[in-house]
Amino acid sequence: MSDNYHHGNLRQALIDAGIKIINRHGEENLSLRKVASACNVSHAAPYAHFKDKDELIEEIKSTVTERFMNALEKSVKDSPDTQTALVNMGKAYVLFFIDNPDYFKFLFGSQNVTAHLNLDKNYKNDYPPFMLLKNTYLKYIKENGTENFTEDQELELLSLWSHVHGLASIACMSKVKVSFDWKDKILGDKLIR
Repeated sequence: MSDNYHHGNLRQALIDAGIKIINRHGEENLSLRKVASACNVSHAAPYAHFKDKDELIEEIKSTVTERFMNALEKSVKDSPDTQTALVNMGKAYVLFFIDNPDYFKFLFGSQNVTAHLNLDKNYKNDYPPFMLLKNTYLKYIKENGTENFTEDQELELLSLWSHVHGLASIACMSKVKVSFDWKDKILGDKLIR
């Protein structure tokens, strides 16, 4: 195998290969050697980017989360109000995973995503995309005159998240076949509104 990688960014290729290996064979079966082989580079090449398997896994988590956050933050930023922001965030959530089904399986199949639905407190270890959803929802309910949080609001937040997460999950299932284009229905306000 060659130490030269002529197909673009080797670091990103190693990350992408790592995601595929984890999704197919589990995190315990990931190795820098297997990632190198998948990228058709020498077994030493990944060590120029990652000191070990754990560092690669952390970089995969970081990269996937950053890309997901960028899509969600853009959807909120481009929204004229918080109600629209919640709808647009839901659309961005599902569309992101339609475009990146391996990311969905990686994040929610092998990683520990932490999320506290309690509206009266923020938790530092909550998954950043969930925190963005929660904070946007909090802004929405405050703008609509609610200062005291209720269990019904926590249930509504759970319902909002469940709806888009469920749609993303189904859209990412390779054996689920539909007669329509997912993106058309999502962008056309047929599934999220």
